[in-house]
Amino acid sequence: MAIAKKYLKSKPVCKVTFTVPAEEAKSVAVVGDFNNWSPKASTLKKLKNGTFKGTFDLPKENSFEFKYLVDGNYINETEADRYQWNDYAGSENAVLEL
Repeated sequence: MAIAKKYLKSKPVCKVTFTVPAEEAKSVAVVGDFNNWSPKASTLKKLKNGTFKGTFDLPKENSFEFKYLVDGNYINETEADRYQWNDYAGSENAVLEL
């Protein structure tokens, strides 16, 4: 798994690319604070090599809790900026610092 951040000089946003290697998966989405935890708003596209990938514009100078939703199972990003406990979920969420 990987996260790539590209800050734009012309806008107060960061283009964040999420990459998830999941050859056997049928669907992968990234859900978090930035999209009200909605899988429909952030489905990743499956590439020919079996990796799922998607790029989203997120506001700079913010932090967001998120997880991947792989075939209905929540998975944390191994390369997250940090992790934060979430009482509602009863587990740690990955955190993206922009």
